[in-house]
Order: sequence, then C-alpha cells, then structure tokens
Amino acid sequence: MTRFFTMQTGDMPPEESAPNPDAVISGTPRFKLWALEDLGDGVSAGIWEATPGTWRFTSDHWEYCRILAGRSVITEDGGKPREVTAGDSFILRAGFTGTWAVIETTRKDYVARD
Repeated sequence: MTRFFTMQTGDMPPEESAPNPDAVISGTPRFKLWALEDLGDGVSAGIWEATPGTWRFTSDHWEYCRILAGRSVITEDGGKPREVTAGDSFILRAGFTGTWAVIETTRKDYVARD
C-alpha cells in the first residue's frame, strides 16, 4: 500500500443527496460526495459538490475546506456573510450554525474530524 494519496475522484461514482427539505431556504440544492478517505477514528477526507440554493446547517465536527470551483456565501448566525471562491480555504469549527448559499455550483475538498 502506498502512503501517498491524491485527492482525485477518478472513476469513483459520487454519493448523491440533498439537504433536509426543512432546512432549504431557496432553490433545490443537490449534493455530490466522493468520500476518498476514512481512517475509522473520526477523521475523513474527500470532495463535496453542491448546486445552487441556500440552506441552514449546523456542523457537528471540525472541518478544513478548500474551494476548488464555484462561488458560495457562508454566513454564521450573528456573523457577517463570507464569500468563498476557488482557492479560498477555511475552517468550520464544531458547533458552527448558519447558512450556506451556493451562487455557482461549488466544489470543495475537505478534511474533517468528529
């Protein structure tokens, strides 16, 4: 087994889903997830994509993200809107509550820890 791993989806089919309908504020966002690595100890990594729409969410884990494509606006409850585009990286800490508005289909890679 190699110890070097690239964050590429290759021919791997994504898991498809959507936010809970009760959380959707606008649009009909759809998600694609390529779960590339799961260490079994609460650490995972992969690529996630969402189509336009806005929804409320709460993050129950720590997550590092880097936007690969698209444009979104993430707003923490009580905070200011943060626009993220290709090349931007950020951390969502456990307990984050707010909205995610996808303006242009957004793809990110991530590393998360429960």
